[in-house]
Amino acid sequence: MPTTVYLHTGSNEGDRLQNLRTAARYIEERVGECLEDSRIYETAAWGIEDQPDFLNQALSISTDRPPFALLDILLGIEQEMGRERRVKWGQRLIDIDLLFYGSARIHTPRLKVPHPYLHKRNFVLQPLLDIAPDLVHPSYGVTVRQLAQRTQDELTAQVYQS
Repeated sequence: MPTTVYLHTGSNEGDRLQNLRTAARYIEERVGECLEDSRIYETAAWGIEDQPDFLNQALSISTDRPPFALLDILLGIEQEMGRERRVKWGQRLIDIDLLFYGSARIHTPRLKVPHPYLHKRNFVLQPLLDIAPDLVHPSYGVTVRQLAQRTQDELTAQVYQS
């Protein structure tokens, strides 16, 4: 039975827009049908601020891949696209985060779902609002809209005009 998963993609190196498009294409080819995609947002870097701005997008995907197999596919896409993991929260060609896997709650050293920081980041919440404002966070019992209203993140996410 297919599961709806929510992903977040981000890029701040190279052709950022093309990186998001390429990632979305690979995800659809290897993971499952893209049900919805958000507008693309531009935000300042979070965590390490002295780096180029990011472009970010949220995707909802229907997949029959189990969570850890899905994670392996997403990490493989990042690697194939040229991502190098140099510094946590540093610059990256592509970042693909698994935000939600249905209503599952997974907490292992390798995978944490829902994503443990999504409620603290406007650059994740704003794109997610486009496609799933009423999605309920399985750990907090509130909607994405409510998380966005409550976040203390002061970084703004602006719709990107290419």
